[in-house]
Amino acid sequence: MKYGESTFDILYLLFAITAGCVMLAKARGKTEKLMGFAAFILGVGDAFHLVPRVLNYFCDADFTVWLGVGKLVTSLTMTVFYVLMYHVWRGLYGAREGRGPTAAVYALAALRFALCAFPQNGWLTNESGVLWGVLRNLPFAALGALIVVLYFRKRKESRRFRAVWIYVTLSFLFYIPVAVAAGLVPILGMLMLPKTVCYILLIWTFLLAVLKDEPRNCDKGEKL
Repeated sequence: MKYGESTFDILYLLFAITAGCVMLAKARGKTEKLMGFAAFILGVGDAFHLVPRVLNYFCDADFTVWLGVGKLVTSLTMTVFYVLMYHVWRGLYGAREGRGPTAAVYALAALRFALCAFPQNGWLTNESGVLWGVLRNLPFAALGALIVVLYFRKRKESRRFRAVWIYVTLSFLFYIPVAVAAGLVPILGMLMLPKTVCYILLIWTFLLAVLKDEPRNCDKGEKL
C-alpha cells in the first residue's frame, strides 16, 4: 500500500509541477499563463503535504508537525487554485457579468483563509475536530460550487473545457468526506486518490489547451 500510494503521489507532483512550468513557458496570452500558474501552485502546495506523507512511510521520525503544516499550506493553495480557475473562466469566455461573481469568489476565498488561521484547526498537532473541519470547508465548498456553475453554464461553448465542471464536482465529492471526517474514519483518506485523479484531468485539460489548440486570443473570449 505504502509503495503504491507513494509512487502515485510522487508522479502526480512531478506531473503537476512540470505541466505548470511547461504551460508558463509555452503560454501565448494571459489566460494560458493563468492555467500554468494554477497547475504549478496546485502541485507545489500539495507537495507540502504529500512529501512529508511519503517520508513518514519510510523514515523513522516524527512528521506530525510537517504533516499538519502541510495540510494548512495545501488548504490555502487549493483555494488559490480555484480563484485562478475563475480568472481562467473569465479569460476563456470573455465574461462580462459585473462584479458579483468576482466579489463572491474573493469573499469566499478570504473567509476560507481566515477560518484556516484559527488555532482550533490543530495544524501543529495534525489533529482537527469535525466542527472545524466543517467550518473551514464551508466557504471552500461554496467556492467550488460557484466554479462548477460557471463552467457548467459555458460547457457548450468549448469542446476542450466542457468536462471541467464534472472534474471539479467529483473532486469535491471525494474531498469533503476526507476533510471533515477522515480523523474519525481513517479509511476515508483513500478518497484522496480519485480526488487527485480529477486534478490530473483538470491539469491535462489546461496543458492540451496550451500545447494543442490553434493560436488564439483567449482573453477576448474566443470560442475554443
